Amino acid sequence: PHASLSVALPYTWRQTLIDIDLSVEVPKGTRGKDLVVEIKKNFLKVGLKGQTPIIEGTLKKEIKTEDSTWTLDDQKEINIHLEKYKGTEWWGSVIEGHAELDTSKIVPENSKLSDLDGETRGMVEKMMFDQRQQAAGKPSSDEIKKAEAFKKFQAMHPEMDFSNAKMG
Repeated sequence: PHASLSVALPYTWRQTLIDIDLSVEVPKGTRGKDLVVEIKKNFLKVGLKGQTPIIEGTLKKEIKTEDSTWTLDDQKEINIHLEKYKGTEWWGSVIEGHAELDTSKIVPENSKLSDLDGETRGMVEKMMFDQRQQAAGKPSSDEIKKAEAFKKFQAMHPEMDFSNAKMG
């Protein structure tokens, strides 16, 4: 259900619309004090002290640092949780310049949509509807609304001539 891509990357990752989870393998027996983990609004650095960072680079998009965390599990794996600043879009990669995944192929599972609050869920459903409409060469939800409002207005004002009216 999640999009994951880890071709030749020193980490694995998966995402939902609102967050990203990365896993980075480190030597067994690693302790928290051996690590360097920097999570900034648009930058991520992960590695062992005194060594070349395993991950270092500009994030694809901004994150909410106050809601992003990391843990060291079983002294061999760093798990990093990044909360997306804009929780309404898929990321093609975590770090700029890393292998991109085709976000158009991501199909979110509907049960996950139900986890979102009403407003976010409405936005996501509208985005998905508009993407499907666009792909089929049909009008977006906003264009449909405009056309419906125009029809209502026309019906309420039969005395007016709309033959030369332009929509858009």
